Amino acid sequence: MIILTRAVLVYTIRKVHIRTLEVSGSAACVIIGFLLGVLSSFLGIGGGPINLMILSFFFSMDSKTAALNSLYIILFSQGASFLNTVISGSVPEFEWPVMGVMVFGGVLGGIFGRRISKRLDNKGIDRIFFVLLIVITLISVYNLIKYI
Repeated sequence: MIILTRAVLVYTIRKVHIRTLEVSGSAACVIIGFLLGVLSSFLGIGGGPINLMILSFFFSMDSKTAALNSLYIILFSQGASFLNTVISGSVPEFEWPVMGVMVFGGVLGGIFGRRISKRLDNKGIDRIFFVLLIVITLISVYNLIKYI
């Protein structure tokens, strides 16, 4: 996780100097979407930072467009993972009140995040993204040290 986050951080810093692609073929889009879906389901953070880097590089998306498309990828990949968990009967134990509060917080966060995003330009979004990548890296380093 640390390596992936650092790679995204380096890409974010250097992206103005990186020539991006404009992939449009159906097969290539399916392959890229499949890989992003797998990463989104596999990674604990939903794969968002990696999604942004891949969408920016392969499809020449600006930060806002890539962030929105990343949310769609995460929504569908996590939805498929959730359905698989329910169908297989492997739903772990959880407390309903905690789940309700988390869902409420997620919806509220989405509403406020959308409002903030509308007010910021791509440069502002990139700054926030940069800070969050550093925070994610620090959390990953902390977890690595704590659990080794």
